[in-house]
Order: sequence, then structure tokens, then C-alpha cells
Amino acid sequence: MKSSSMSSSSAPPPARQALIPNDDSTPAASSQSMIRSAMSAPYLERDEERALAVRWKEKQDPDALHKITSAHMRLVISMAGRFRKYKLPMNDLIQEGYVGLLEAAARFEPEREVRFSTYASWWIRASMQDYILRNWSIVRGGTSSAQKALFFNLRRLRSKLAQEDQAMSKAQIYKAISAELGVSSRDVEFMDSRLSGPDSSLSASMNGDEVGSSQKIDFLIDENPLQDEVVESVIDMERRVSWLRVALDALNERELHIIRERRLEDEGITLEALGQKLGISKERVRQIESRAIEKLKIALLDQHEMAAYQA
Repeated sequence: MKSSSMSSSSAPPPARQALIPNDDSTPAASSQSMIRSAMSAPYLERDEERALAVRWKEKQDPDALHKITSAHMRLVISMAGRFRKYKLPMNDLIQEGYVGLLEAAARFEPEREVRFSTYASWWIRASMQDYILRNWSIVRGGTSSAQKALFFNLRRLRSKLAQEDQAMSKAQIYKAISAELGVSSRDVEFMDSRLSGPDSSLSASMNGDEVGSSQKIDFLIDENPLQDEVVESVIDMERRVSWLRVALDALNERELHIIRERRLEDEGITLEALGQKLGISKERVRQIESRAIEKLKIALLDQHEMAAYQA
């Protein structure tokens, strides 16, 4: 499925740059080295970012690529921190995120009015999630879109439901999650039991050598919110707004008017009131609205076929 914001003719991602340490240091040491390097890199202003993106796209200037990726490694670090709960080496998560960053650089279209961080965040997340799916034995037997959505959303939905209604039983929570994600309650229960327990294949593959206590800190679950999660929530919002703007272009003038009046205003107008304004029946308004919503769904799926991954 082709994305309207991704160029199918783009060159493949370039080889990994020197941003990723490749030495014999411990995982903790190399992770800390990457984090220090990422946090010390300068931020890019919009005009500078666009100029560098144009240089990379049109001239394949490696210096431009290096500056863009260096400035956005802090985004990779932030996302890697969010995925630490899956107990995979932080160093590996960062490297996989960097692969996604390179993919974004290869496909980014600077002429579009979108910041690179907004575009790159999707590719970084997708690269890390693919890595997790390849390495967690828990999901090797089930990699459908629904199973992937369950894997990445179970903890969040379980916590949300428990907070909204503390009287809900575990069975009721499983049933609600199964309805939300389109899987069976049995699948939810099984996944919950596995996520709550150890995955022995992971602990064996973290490092060939004995891992000391100073190194294990990188693999522990951190329940505290990360500072960068606030920034990432803004990035997520910007991305969704960007997706919606592109999708709205698929609508004709009347469909767009109805969607704006019914769905995008703080207080949507009723079918009957809108029908009176347009001089048509409320049933006709409903039909046009339904058709417009279907168009939007198709347009959004066409932009991002991996939407089920989103956490």
C-alpha cells in the first residue's frame, strides 16, 4: 500500500553512520555514550532543517544527512526509553531506532509543510516495534495486525480501564480490551499472563557475557514518565493533524463542509439542523457524512498502513 507522504522511488536508507558506537564497551557504557552525544547535538531551525533535507535529497550530501540525523537522535533516545519495558537491550533499541531515522531521511519530502521530527517519529517507532516483534518469543506465533495491536496496547488499556472503573473484574477488563482491539478475551488473558511473567529467551540473549548489576539498569522497567514524553505527545498530535489534513483533500466540497460542521467543531451541529442549512433531508446528510467518513478511513490507511502498531 503506497503512502501519499512516502516516496516509493526514494533511494534505500544509507549505511549506518558513526553515530552508533561500534566497540567492545559494555552495553550500558555505549548507551550512555549515545545518549550524551544525542543530547549535546544542536537543534535545527525549520529553515536550516529544510535546507539540509534538500541537500540530502538532491545532492546526496553526507554532511547534510549527518547533521539531520545527529539533531534527531534525541528523539530516538526518547522512544527507546518508552520501549524499555520489553526488557530488550537499550543499545539495540537505539540502533534499531537509528535505522528508522535513516529510513525517514531517505523518504522525507522537504517540499511538504511537515517538520522532519513529525515524519521521522513514525519510522523510528515502526523500526523499534518490528525489532521487538522479531525478538520477543511471546509474539513469534502471532503477528497479525490485531495481535500486534494487543501486544503494544494491552498495558495502557488495562491501566486506563482499571482507573476509570475500579470495580471492574479482571474478566470484564479482558472483555473490554478484546472488544476494543478485535481479539478474543482468551487472547487478551494469555498475552497478559505472558507480559506479566519472565521471558527466559530474552534474558539469555541480552549479552553473551555475565551481566553485572551496573549494566542491568538499562534493562529495568521504568514506570516514571519520561521528560521527553511531553514533547512526543505534541509530536503525535502534530502527526495526526498532518494525516487528517491530507485525508481531507480526498473529500469534495459538500463532504468537507459536512465533516467540518458535524465532526470538527467543538459542538457538532445536528443532522436535522445541517440539513435545513443545506436544503436537504437529514437522511441525505447522514448518507453524505457516512460516505465522507469511509473516504477518510481509506485515505488515512493509505498514508499509514501500520496504524495498528500505534501505542
